[in-house]
Amino acid sequence: MYQRLLKYLDKINDWRKQNISKNNFLILAAGVVGVMGGIASSILKQLTHFIANFLQNELHWEYKYYLYLFFPLIGILLTIIYIRIFIRKHKFQHGIPAILHNISRNSGKIDFHNIYSQIVSSALTVGLGGSAGLEAPAVASGSAIGSNIGRFFGLNYRETTLLLACGAAAGISGAFNSPVAGMIFAIEIILPQFSIPAVIPLLISSAFASVISNIIYNEPLFVLVAKDWVRDAFWYYLALGIIVGFYSVFYSRLNSLLFKKFNRIRNAYAKAWIGGICLGVLIALLPALYGEGYITIQQLLDGNFGSLLGNSLFSQYRHIGWALVLFGALSMLGKTFASVITMASGGNGGMFGPSVVVGGLLGFVFSFGLNQTGMVHLNVTNFMIAGMAASISGVMHAPLTGVFLAAEITGGYTLMVPLMIVSAIAYFINKAILKYSIYTKTLAEQGTLLSQENKDNGVLRSIKLKYILEKDFVILHPEDTLEGRRSDIIHTNRNVFPVVDTAGILTGLLFSDQLLEYLLSDNETDRYRLIKDIAQPAQKVIPVDMQMFDVMQIMDSQDLRVLPVVDLHNKYLGFVTKNSIFNKYRLNLKREGDYLQ
Repeated sequence: MYQRLLKYLDKINDWRKQNISKNNFLILAAGVVGVMGGIASSILKQLTHFIANFLQNELHWEYKYYLYLFFPLIGILLTIIYIRIFIRKHKFQHGIPAILHNISRNSGKIDFHNIYSQIVSSALTVGLGGSAGLEAPAVASGSAIGSNIGRFFGLNYRETTLLLACGAAAGISGAFNSPVAGMIFAIEIILPQFSIPAVIPLLISSAFASVISNIIYNEPLFVLVAKDWVRDAFWYYLALGIIVGFYSVFYSRLNSLLFKKFNRIRNAYAKAWIGGICLGVLIALLPALYGEGYITIQQLLDGNFGSLLGNSLFSQYRHIGWALVLFGALSMLGKTFASVITMASGGNGGMFGPSVVVGGLLGFVFSFGLNQTGMVHLNVTNFMIAGMAASISGVMHAPLTGVFLAAEITGGYTLMVPLMIVSAIAYFINKAILKYSIYTKTLAEQGTLLSQENKDNGVLRSIKLKYILEKDFVILHPEDTLEGRRSDIIHTNRNVFPVVDTAGILTGLLFSDQLLEYLLSDNETDRYRLIKDIAQPAQKVIPVDMQMFDVMQIMDSQDLRVLPVVDLHNKYLGFVTKNSIFNKYRLNLKREGDYLQ
């Protein structure tokens, strides 16, 4: 049955190659990816909001509100249980960094289960109150769709990765109903390199996803028509961009710190309990942290500022302006902690949505706080939109995504100039301080990041030493005599000889010029010398797990072109040469070159 299926697929691919050009097929495939990505995003939103609505409105029980303390914990535990039971044969990967890792290390291959497992697990986490976003799971699901369609049709690395990016664009477009931002997100975040021909498939995929999402789930994220900005507010937008830029640095550093602390907890259930209880306490004190947080932002955009304190323990202070400012600041800080805790403790979601919420809250605190002084009157709605754009730009290092996403989801196209200003400033500050975004920091530390600015380093790190080992060297043993190995030494085209004992341990090296000098000597004693008596210790020995970038640094610093390689037990494996590194480097560089050139 399986063989029949493979033959059938081969026939389909043969027909496709003969009748449809590569570019046309990619556009058709991008449309399919867009439709499926839009369906996946819609199902994710429907399922999540069904769970949340059931718990908040349909479930009638006298003491149900006491469970709100435990809903996030329950959601994280159910997510872990679901992954362990249903995805146990595969490694489950969270978020956008996993997609970038698969592009750079796994030829753009994403396991099929991510199409549905990302939807189910994130719906459990966020629907039950986890303070995370649905956009990253939507991107992961869409990317899995694109990757598997590419593999199904036997496409090469660049074509598969392009369809993967189309799926990511569809995920953002479907989740936010923002097709332009979806396309730009794929260009800024997902594609390691970019060329103009890739725009058409991305546009098709993103547009189709937006249409499908509107048909299935016709509820806009925010309902708003922004007002035009005034030039007198220019300096305030400038100040907001600076503040958000530095806050995005704090957000990124907090993300790294909390993930490291939670990773020290080996037991997944213990991690979930700690994270879930922390979330429950935070949500009890700051109800705006429950779930995605978009409802709170919508109410603030509508001018209902008192809603920030409406369902909290401090609701009696909702008519006091400075109390709203303080509570807004606490909610912003709490959302930052809650989103990271949700992810670090085992929940599935993303930082995209929380970045939007945190930026909106910061814009509210900034503008509404200044208004309370009576010295100025700023448009709170406009500054919240600007805060969203700046936050996305700083945290994700995606300024264009921030500008167009904030404009599309709020109808704030009249604010394009302020959005560009705050996004550029926030991006510049975060990039200058951290260099890597919240998505790429870990990958950069692991040496698996592909980026245009660090392309040589990235390509070198993508080369595995074990795959370019050269083993056709004549191995000499310590007890061998030169005369006994005369034929092997003379007829090899290699000029270096590893000396290996009976246990396979590398004990030294010999070079052809030295050996030939002894073999051609008139002194019979020289010709019958033991190898162990003339072997020299290796100048440098390389472990097989060393990064290729470090290998090249050693070769360059010590002016070497060949180095012996051993395993973790110092057993000889072969040699690595500069020629083999350069050949593999050129192949990888070509493979990871610009799309559709």
